[in-house]
Amino acid sequence: MGTFIGHVYPGLFLILYGLYQAIVVSKAVIFKDSLLDPSCHPTNKGRWARLWKISYRGLLKMVTGSILIAYEISCIKGGLVLMNRQLPPRFLYPKEWQHLTMFILLTLNGCVDVMSRNLLPQRCVLLEKGSLVLTFYVLLLLLVSHVQDTTGIELQIHYLLILVVFLLMLVLTIELWTPDTFQLLLIEAFLFLMMGSWLMQAGFILYRPVTGYPWQDDDISDIMFVTTFFCWHVMINALCLLGIYGLSALWHRLQSGFLGANQLAASPFSSSHTLLSFSHQFLDSFGH
Repeated sequence: MGTFIGHVYPGLFLILYGLYQAIVVSKAVIFKDSLLDPSCHPTNKGRWARLWKISYRGLLKMVTGSILIAYEISCIKGGLVLMNRQLPPRFLYPKEWQHLTMFILLTLNGCVDVMSRNLLPQRCVLLEKGSLVLTFYVLLLLLVSHVQDTTGIELQIHYLLILVVFLLMLVLTIELWTPDTFQLLLIEAFLFLMMGSWLMQAGFILYRPVTGYPWQDDDISDIMFVTTFFCWHVMINALCLLGIYGLSALWHRLQSGFLGANQLAASPFSSSHTLLSFSHQFLDSFGH
């Protein structure tokens, strides 16, 4: 993860996950549907209907986590060794092992989602939420330990990331008791977007700065602008959530109008009723 790709790929996954969560929440609120199990099943009840019951979020976590695990291992020449052969033995690659632990947690969390939704006789939402909360508790511990030998720009970036992870951990913990609350799920989607976009921004700041020149750890202006960029991410992600809700509401209104027009045109009595009323008005005009 200590590379540009190691920051961009996890960030992209978190952004896609946050966008999906925002769309699901917006759709559930507009259609007044359940926030935990939205009705998106097809009308036909054949073999293909089972595809709609698959936990795609769980599969996405498993695939993404497995890819990131393979990438992290492949970045180390000679393999990811735990300890050297010297006396006394020393631990090797501490940050890489922390990255690997994060990706293993993501994969296991995906396995729990798939098991709860597709393998158990009845879906256990508490198991899914509890697994996600435990993942973020461990992630917070790893991130706090991750910044032990960092300074300057990198330290400021990780402090802001830890803030997002801490807030997300609190929201997910509260959801254990109120899992079907619109406000909490919306905040969860926003924090996932923040975490993903900030990880991608960290990749550009640390490894591929736009100017082509590295950021200076001893320049107070650079450190202050890191926080300024973070605030810009807050505003952009909030506007993104607002846009998703607005587009979902517009789509629902257009779809409702289109379906209403089709039902009116397909009604067997609509055309005859219109013709009959017109003929009555025509005869009444001659009668007067």
